Amino acid sequence: MKTRTEKDAIGRFPVPAHAYYGIFTARALKNFQLTGIRAPRVYIQALGLIKEACADVNCGLGLLDKRVAKAIIQAAQEFSNGKFDEEFPLDVIQAGAGTPFNMNSNEVIANRANELLDQPLGVYVPVHPNNHVNLSQSSNDVTPTAIRVSALFSMTGLVTSLEKLSHAFKVLAQKHAGLIKVGRTHLEDAVPMTFGQEFRVYATMLDKTRKRLMNSSDELLEVGLGGTALGTGITTHPGFQKKVVAKLAKLTRFPLLPTEDMCETTSGMNVFVAVSSAVKMLAIDLVKIANDLKLLNMGPLAGIAEITLPEVEPGSSIMPGKVNPSVAEAVHMAGYEAMACDYAVTLAAQAGQLELNVMTPLILKNLLGGIALLTNTCEMFRKDCVEGIVVNENAVKALFEKSLVTATALSPYLGYEVTAELVKEGLATNKSIVYVLRQKGFIEDEDLARILSADRTTKPSVTDLTLKGRISHNEKYQKYKAELKQL
Repeated sequence: MKTRTEKDAIGRFPVPAHAYYGIFTARALKNFQLTGIRAPRVYIQALGLIKEACADVNCGLGLLDKRVAKAIIQAAQEFSNGKFDEEFPLDVIQAGAGTPFNMNSNEVIANRANELLDQPLGVYVPVHPNNHVNLSQSSNDVTPTAIRVSALFSMTGLVTSLEKLSHAFKVLAQKHAGLIKVGRTHLEDAVPMTFGQEFRVYATMLDKTRKRLMNSSDELLEVGLGGTALGTGITTHPGFQKKVVAKLAKLTRFPLLPTEDMCETTSGMNVFVAVSSAVKMLAIDLVKIANDLKLLNMGPLAGIAEITLPEVEPGSSIMPGKVNPSVAEAVHMAGYEAMACDYAVTLAAQAGQLELNVMTPLILKNLLGGIALLTNTCEMFRKDCVEGIVVNENAVKALFEKSLVTATALSPYLGYEVTAELVKEGLATNKSIVYVLRQKGFIEDEDLARILSADRTTKPSVTDLTLKGRISHNEKYQKYKAELKQL
């Protein structure tokens, strides 16, 4: 491979002859080969927008030649739009504070700007990576700002995917609003509910988490660009911060605001912990829902099998015809991975020392990685699983009819002890609670049907005191209750 030789404070180093990046990137590329994972495209986009905003404002303040500024702006736009993604090859785990990433963008944009000005690569005249592209900036304010902007872009996609997934559960809830089923606690039969209520729970969970995600994103709008090395703003024009944040807001179309304390946005990373925590909450929701769907799908013949999940692939290399809940399993694993990402962000945020947190590359990797993972997960979960769920009404009704879950509705009329004894008898004889009661003769069939109706067993209802009085004076009931006291 043909190379050119560039020089820095350490010495000379070879750079691929046709590379738009320079010596800093070449050194970092040699030093850091850890994960094989590059920066996400959205982060490259954010860096390009920051460089464009800075060049424009520096030019307006008379700090940058107009001809040079114009070339940098065009190069930064091309960089942001993806033209030079292959020239951004660095491992996402690298030197602290994201300095290699910042310099990678500076070098690419500088070389492209010089090319636009009919100059060769690697000469850095008239455009220099540090003196011109990085003017009024430091890796220490550029990197946190780029993470903020890229997270805002990414959260937009996540929120949209989450809304669609929630809507899919709302459709199922409406479709099965009247289908009564066995509700379960502790994995045991509990009380009646409707499938509409069960699916509605999932939609409500996701809607609440969507609000948390949106609320946590608000703090990302507070930007410390212009703080340079420590947040003091050294080497910047007094008017730079407000102007550059306003320009970046216009480019990103987010209502970005200049922070009141640039030192805090350089040193403190809790804003990313807050966002990551909200992403973790979504992971928790998704794992819980995926687990529930796997349980409800269990079977198809020897389990609950109240629902059937879409078949997406054969389930076994040895058992012919077996089909697994593969998508729900993948959701479960993705949720755990996102939780791990949150833990890494938490550790990175607390690792800040004195005036700088150098762990921003780790925050970048795991915050944006968790958001991207769950965005894809929500899309897959909706398209390949939730929208294709089939509720097996016959199985649901059969399980409900042979269960004793309606017993709780009888307790206000018969009392806890009597009802418990009837449940025990039903379990012992494998008979329904309705059958047992009919044999006892405590309640007329018409009254029993009213007590055990869906309206009274799946939502709040007022106890019929007149009916309760009739039952309490029933001779068979009184005799049965007296017999229980003697046991």
